[in-house]
Amino acid sequence: MKAEAWIFASCTIFLVLVTPAYWLVTDASDHGGDWTGTSALVMTTLLTLMVTIYLGFHANKMDPRPEDRKDAEIADGAGELGFFPPYSWWPLWTAMALGTVVFGVAAAAWWLGIIGIVLGALALVGWIYEYYRGEHAH
Repeated sequence: MKAEAWIFASCTIFLVLVTPAYWLVTDASDHGGDWTGTSALVMTTLLTLMVTIYLGFHANKMDPRPEDRKDAEIADGAGELGFFPPYSWWPLWTAMALGTVVFGVAAAAWWLGIIGIVLGALALVGWIYEYYRGEHAH
């Protein structure tokens, strides 16, 4: 995790240098620099700084992973990597319900938005509980 901390630290340093430069370059008028871009860069800088600090603290407290050690073998990284779910139709239905809600809002058809919200709630419940019943039940 030290490598990830250094990557985010370099991004933070880059953004600390770029943000004031952006403010000065966009200062074309007497009204000040571009508030939108500058505030977005400031928030991005703070977010990368937050990730840098988090990774830096945890990198010092953790044992090095096999990919972090120079003397590691390929077999050191073997083992279970996690649970990878099989195919699922629920993301499709959830996305279609969200599309219905968005179309209902864009077309000012409140009734279509309500239908989309109800269908989206059903699809989301189906997606969450898909491993408790049916073919993939545990």
